[in-house]
Amino acid sequence: MRYLIGCDFGGGASKAILLREDGVVVAEAESEYATSYPRPGWAEQNPEDSFRAFVENIKKLFHSSEISPEQISAIALDGATHTAVLLDKEDKVIRPAIYWTDLRAVREAEELKESHLDKIVKLSANTPGALWTLPQLMWLQRNEPENFARIHKIMSIKDYVRYRLTGDYVTDSIEACGFMLYDVNGGKWSRELCSLAGIDLAIMPKVVPPEEILSSIKTEICRECGLSEKTKVIAGATDTVMEVYASGAIQPGQATVKLATAGRICAVTEKPLIDGNLVCYPHVCPGLWYPGTATKSCAASFRWYRDVFGAYEKEHYEDAYAKMAADAAQVRAGSDGLFFHPYLQGELTPYQDEMLKGSFTGIRAFHTRAHFNRAVLEGIAYSLKDCFYCFRELGADIKQAGIIGGGAKGELWRQIVADMLGIPLTKAERDDSSLGSAMLAGVACGVFENYEDSVAHCVKAGSVTYPNPDCAAVYEEGFLRYKKLHDALAGVYHS
Repeated sequence: MRYLIGCDFGGGASKAILLREDGVVVAEAESEYATSYPRPGWAEQNPEDSFRAFVENIKKLFHSSEISPEQISAIALDGATHTAVLLDKEDKVIRPAIYWTDLRAVREAEELKESHLDKIVKLSANTPGALWTLPQLMWLQRNEPENFARIHKIMSIKDYVRYRLTGDYVTDSIEACGFMLYDVNGGKWSRELCSLAGIDLAIMPKVVPPEEILSSIKTEICRECGLSEKTKVIAGATDTVMEVYASGAIQPGQATVKLATAGRICAVTEKPLIDGNLVCYPHVCPGLWYPGTATKSCAASFRWYRDVFGAYEKEHYEDAYAKMAADAAQVRAGSDGLFFHPYLQGELTPYQDEMLKGSFTGIRAFHTRAHFNRAVLEGIAYSLKDCFYCFRELGADIKQAGIIGGGAKGELWRQIVADMLGIPLTKAERDDSSLGSAMLAGVACGVFENYEDSVAHCVKAGSVTYPNPDCAAVYEEGFLRYKKLHDALAGVYHS
């Protein structure tokens, strides 16, 4: 029996799964790590934490499954885009990786919009914002010139971990788009875009297809985590495309709604949709794209609320989510006029406004902790409704979608989002990006014939959440108030 490993590096944790060739997940592991916020609006991660989490997860998989390393046919990694790891000539990490929710490069992004917008959109198929690596590198050049001068290699988080495994200095053709230094149409690094950041093309990684088979795992890494040198290492791709793939969305017209650290709605299309409110990437299936809208702080908002206001001990954090949801379920739709705006790190769709801030509004003396619990879930869903309407304005009529991400495990939250969007949401038994990476590994090494075959083997149908018409009507009216509150407060934040 052959096995595959998929490993994801998310906003707060790394998850790995062990997938059997018949599509059954036989083991999984997760290791948390921190995102630090050294200054207001900043967000950074230590790349070493991701590598440590990888090693821990692989050991956990072997411990819980008791299979031999030689049975692992292939492994693939995925991770959050726009989170660049910078190495010097000695392959030492120069500084913490700037996480994609970081806001420090707002000024640089605005400059790019003013002076090079048409060129950037034409080459990258996307609009500049603080989340992209291009403006972040411009910020580093201006504010940390000593660190900037030391840059010898640039790679994503998942590419860094894989570099530690094999020594291959590569990135995949989907991840490359996230740097905003890549000519999407030409399929190569853009000299024009790299020059805007003061980057020499010579230091950029080789770009390969996501299914590319790379070098063998180093002997010392095999000793450290228990893998075999015979296991094939696959290039991999971004976490979002792996989630879309793992949900079974591999045909035009299919869509996903993601409740994770960030929230996203992605639609599978046959061509890129170019719009300032969308982040547009190629799909892992050749010839397709998955343009997406995004709300920056989705599950991150619920996690923040848990940590700051949940009044639960750390050892009971997971139980805290269930307890908060159970309490929230006792409150009727609309939270009796209490609103939450999840702009903890600014907002992307549809405002592209890093100056927005989170808020609770409409608080009255009768509101309880349970009201606040529900208001947080509803506020994030209102933000997703903002995203949903952007697709409608572009002519994409989404009538149903798969719901994915860690937040989708919560029955109440799934129902709130279905009511908010007014469409049925289908949840597969498993839909996380680590499954998508394991499926990709299987396609690359021949365990599965193609992407369609991998979906047929691995994507298991789960539940469908249908919108409640009464609640949907409440949220349709509430959405108008949600928008008015945004409009009223935005000017205050900017001042």
